[in-house]
Amino acid sequence: MLLIEDLQVELAGKVILKHIDLEIKPGETHVLFGPNGSGKTSLLMTIMGYPQYKVTGGRIVFKGVDITHSPINERARLGIGMSYQRPPTIHGLKTRQMVQLCAGDKKVSDVEELAARVHFESFLDRDVNAGFSGGEIKRSELLQLLAQDPDLMLFDEPESGVDLENIALVGHTIATLLQKEIVSTSAKSRLQVLKERTKMGFIITHTGYILDYVDVDKGQVLYNGVLSCSTNPREILRCIGEIGYEECVRCTIDAN
Repeated sequence: MLLIEDLQVELAGKVILKHIDLEIKPGETHVLFGPNGSGKTSLLMTIMGYPQYKVTGGRIVFKGVDITHSPINERARLGIGMSYQRPPTIHGLKTRQMVQLCAGDKKVSDVEELAARVHFESFLDRDVNAGFSGGEIKRSELLQLLAQDPDLMLFDEPESGVDLENIALVGHTIATLLQKEIVSTSAKSRLQVLKERTKMGFIITHTGYILDYVDVDKGQVLYNGVLSCSTNPREILRCIGEIGYEECVRCTIDAN
């Protein structure tokens, strides 16, 4: 599992995360809401281990290992992967090579077959993210995660920059990565959680569109660096739409 206890983080000398407590159990997927500048991406980057995010208090434990001060590569090898909102362009490195690097010790026997799952075969011999559209960047990120196959996946606004044609593909791929399957019914397709799910997910979203494709267990709101309002994600989304983030958080605090 992922266990975060009393986490406090600074960036460039400024406190950005305050006393964060969070637990994601094997098989669970959580979604994180919050306005711009609230610290959502900072929380994901801290979990991933970016050194500019300085942990000044608390701890992060993953699979029973204290990774509070572990470097990024150790966290990746332990089974944490991330899909970035704005990943860099890497000139001179082909997407095919990146996929092999993400696989690590695991052998990817057929990169084309893996790429076909996100309709990305024609991009394999292009430099990573060079000239890619928003939707193509998301598919590139998902392809890398498919190759890595981590146990904990962090998604920073997977709907951002994705058109309606690609949002379904992105959503279904994330559902597959998190060991959820689509089951057809006479009325409509729905997502059913597999009985023996172990993969964990933590998703940042502004729009909530991803909830139409990924079955999420719990939602939280991050506001001014403080994590609160842990409940049904669709209820949170409705509350935010009706009264805004600040009032939503205040109502939750008053209720407790």
